[in-house]
Amino acid sequence: MRILGIESSCDETGVALVETAAPAAPPSLPRLLAHALHSQIEMHQAYGGVVPELASRDHIRRVLPLTTRVLKEAACSLKDVDVVAYTRGPGLAGALLVGSGVACALAAALGKPVLGVHHLEGHLLSPFLSADPPQFPFVALLVSGGHTQLMRVDGVGRYELMGESIDDAAGEAFDKSAKLMGLPYPGGPGLAQLAEQGDPAAYKLPRPLLHSSNFDFSFAGLKTAVLTQSQKLGPAVQQEGSTIRADLAASTQAAIVEVLLKKSMAALKHTGLQRLVVAGGVGANRELRRQLNTACAKAGVRVHYPELHLCTDNGAMIAMAAAMRLDAGRQQAEYRYSFDVKPRWPLDSLV
Repeated sequence: MRILGIESSCDETGVALVETAAPAAPPSLPRLLAHALHSQIEMHQAYGGVVPELASRDHIRRVLPLTTRVLKEAACSLKDVDVVAYTRGPGLAGALLVGSGVACALAAALGKPVLGVHHLEGHLLSPFLSADPPQFPFVALLVSGGHTQLMRVDGVGRYELMGESIDDAAGEAFDKSAKLMGLPYPGGPGLAQLAEQGDPAAYKLPRPLLHSSNFDFSFAGLKTAVLTQSQKLGPAVQQEGSTIRADLAASTQAAIVEVLLKKSMAALKHTGLQRLVVAGGVGANRELRRQLNTACAKAGVRVHYPELHLCTDNGAMIAMAAAMRLDAGRQQAEYRYSFDVKPRWPLDSLV
């Protein structure tokens, strides 16, 4: 069975095609045949952040050409598609409507069923596309855009929320702090790159909720502390090549990474599980991966990540999540082409 996945929740348009094993074949993970991605970063840079209306209009322009490209690379045609999957939420309402509308119209024209997928479940299951896929059960650290969550994962659709961000997420802390330092959108990757040149102990910044008795996250206070520190440091904090700027970036990253690291290791200890999955855009952060790899090796824990090019939003994770839900019997694709979207949709509400 071949599943076409369409992702359009924010500022990336992604399309991918995956293939599941034949019913009579030995059980195996779905296989990625082809995927294509268009990022809107350059378009939104002038505004310092995502403009929802522009994002939606750009998805309209990109989704069908990307679909054609994916099918060509997979040496398939539309008639070879068995299911059309799309991101139903969470995300920007207008952007979600583009992908949902195209997917349902395409499926209706082909006479094929459709399946709406949870965006965060796509991230959660994206490491199954890697060369070193995990096995259930595991603890998952989801660090994607406006979401930071720790989940216990016992199988597809079997998710227990352990803790989440109660205000700013880790990705928001990276991006907002980067903006204070004069770094262009999206700031997170730029801050991480700049941090490699700085001293992570240069400035004492808070680690919110680091010693709390729960697994929740809070990064709003850190962002405020970075603002206060940048005001004290003056214009040098936005000057290219400034040591002060690099030191503040390194100190900010160190605070975020320490919280994510300590909370993740505490969650593993609490559950007794020996496997950690890290997914989402912040999961590409090299310092986070380095420290998690070291801590997990010391604790005898296996840690899994998506391939770097699949950390951001993409169609492959949507097609993969759809395939795994179908294979696990958690959901059925439907020949129903009316649709709605869920801009807010808790992951632990899935069944």
